[in-house]
Amino acid sequence: MRVISPEGKQLGILDTPKAVNLALENGLDLVEVAPNATPPVCRIMDFGKYVYEESKKHSHAKATGSKIKEIEFSARIAENDFFTKLRHAEEFLHHGNKVKLRLKFRGREMAHTEIGFKVMTRAVSELAGMGHPDADPKLIGRNIHVMLTPLPVNKRKPKLHVEEEPGAGEPSPQPQTSATAGSH
Repeated sequence: MRVISPEGKQLGILDTPKAVNLALENGLDLVEVAPNATPPVCRIMDFGKYVYEESKKHSHAKATGSKIKEIEFSARIAENDFFTKLRHAEEFLHHGNKVKLRLKFRGREMAHTEIGFKVMTRAVSELAGMGHPDADPKLIGRNIHVMLTPLPVNKRKPKLHVEEEPGAGEPSPQPQTSATAGSH
């Protein structure tokens, strides 16, 4: 069998007992990495560490699979509604989800699409600290669409969403005073 050292150097073709002894001398395991090759390829490595690294890669790959969350605006959206929707969008981006912003025109609002584009460009600029648009806002039918992709975790700067401290939603226990402490 062909044997590869822990550093990745080829040690050549060795017989099985010699390869096993070499691995044991280093305090490592002999792992068959390509059994179908001729001759079979084995590597001297810490098998436990290898399994751990592989599981870490696979679990991380699952975590990055993002969902698309959609937020709908209207051309004549009120200021507080606008910021509420942006807060939700920022929260979705914070969790690593893509966000699709959609502005829906109703009735005669189609005559003034520039109002809708102003709302969308403002929303994109407000969310610039958390995500970046995949493309410029586009008018498709009666809607304006833009997709935002979250920035890498270390570059995200929340503007609207404030992280709640643990236990912030619970009432704080009242401190006991000397009058209430011994009244039982």
